[in-house]
Order: sequence, then C-alpha cells, then structure tokens
Amino acid sequence: MTNDTTWQLSGFGDEIDPDPRIQCAVLSALGARHVEVRSAWGTNIVDLDDDGLDALAATIRDAGMGVSAIASPIGKSELSEPAEYELGRLDRALRAADVLGSRYIRLFSFWCHEPDASSRSSLSTSAAARGRDEILRRMGTWAERAAAAGVTLVHENEKHIYGDVPERVLDIVRTVGSPSLRLAWDNANFVQVGVRPVADGWAQLAPYVEYLQVKDARLADGEVVPAGEGDGELRETIANLRDAGFSGFASLEPHLTDFTATGGFSGAAAFGRAARAFRSLTDHAGVTLA
Repeated sequence: MTNDTTWQLSGFGDEIDPDPRIQCAVLSALGARHVEVRSAWGTNIVDLDDDGLDALAATIRDAGMGVSAIASPIGKSELSEPAEYELGRLDRALRAADVLGSRYIRLFSFWCHEPDASSRSSLSTSAAARGRDEILRRMGTWAERAAAAGVTLVHENEKHIYGDVPERVLDIVRTVGSPSLRLAWDNANFVQVGVRPVADGWAQLAPYVEYLQVKDARLADGEVVPAGEGDGELRETIANLRDAGFSGFASLEPHLTDFTATGGFSGAAAFGRAARAFRSLTDHAGVTLA
C-alpha cells in the first residue's frame, strides 16, 4: 500500500527517562520530531517554575524537537477540591504551553469515587450522575480560559473518571460545546473499562477526536500491551482516522513496565518496542509517521 497520509509521531517523554535530553534523544532515534511533556527531571509540568520551563524549552529546542501537548494532570482529582485548585493548575499548564510552543493541553474529568486499580468496570451510573453538573460546569470554565489563550484542551478517557465510557465522553463535549475542548482517544483505557473502542464508541465520538494516544490492552485481564497485541482495535482505529483525513499527532504512551493512577513508565527499550509495533500497523495502513 502506498503511503499517502502523514501523521506526526510523538510520545510521553517521561516514560523513557526523567531527563528530557534522554527523552528527546530516544524519540528522535525512533523517528519522532515531537515530545509530549508530562514531567521533566522528576517534576510534573504544572509544578515547574518559570526557570524550569525555560530550561526545558531550551533542551527541547536544542534537540531539534517540538512539543505535541502538555500532558497535564488537570481533572485527575476529586471533585471535593475547590474549583480554584484546578484553575491554578490550568494557569500553569497554559503558561507551559506558551513557553514550550504547544497548542494542546491534555486533561481529565474528575474522579467520581476513589479509583480502584483492580477494577475493570466503568463508573456506576449513579456515581457519575452525582457529580455530572458540577464537573461539566468546571470544564466549561476551563474551555473558556483555553479559548482566550488560543489553546485546545483534549480530554483523555481515563479509567474511573466521569468521562471513562463513550456515552459520558460525548456528554462532555456536547454539553461544554466549545471548539477549545476536543478528545484525546485512548484505546487501552476504553478496553480497561470493558469498552470495545471502535465498535462501541467511534461512530459518535469521531467528529471530536483531535489527538491519538497510542497504547493497547487486553479485555481479559486489562494488561497493557504493545499496539496491535490487545483488544483495543488499533488497526481499525488507524484505518478510521486515515479515512477521516486525520493528520495530527499520534503520541506513544506504552505503559509497558509500570503504571499508576497518575502515569506510567516503560524505559527506553520497551518504549522502542512499542514504537516499532505501532509503526508496523501504520505502515500496513498506508500512514507515514514523521
């Protein structure tokens, strides 16, 4: 198949190493020209001060790389926190996006109960309903701030947050109703709450998908595996995005060595294995990664 579609390859640099110099070197060796920034030197992106942001920007620039997204933790918190807590983190993420030259900020839609890492079911309807109105009100405020800054927020369908299944993800984007809030599609996270991503969610969510986070998982046990080795329908996802004319970022987030509620780690070797697995799928689909 002739490659006539090009996507921009990126990846969560801190899944490789805490040092952004090593992050950029490994990603560059894998053919990526961008890095998704979640943390640097062991400090989360929203906790880096201005000097830290300037140092990070210089490191990435010196490596000849760009930044695909600010992988913030915004919305990975309890709704009982005051609204100002996440607004403060959003302000720092917007500052990071400005300094690092990114037009995207990844975020979430709040824990609705204490997350249970062993559970592979989605939130109960009653647990989600209790927080819905306040969650969507706060997310509307976030979208307004992002719009004023010329930045697009992309919601990730994380496990055990309000937007963990397609129906509630759709509720978020339709209710907020802002072009500054779109979706980061994560196949593995859908699988881990019992959803078949394409079969159960693609048709209604496709118009809002603007960013692809690349990882896969098995329905049987929720284990994260390289792209194409699980039940995340990565092949179908790639084909659907290609056919829809997608030309944005595909960001590797392998989670192959260790992961928690706040992030994951793979190391350089496992990250490389994940990158090669994904490139095999995109090559077969006629998609060039650049």
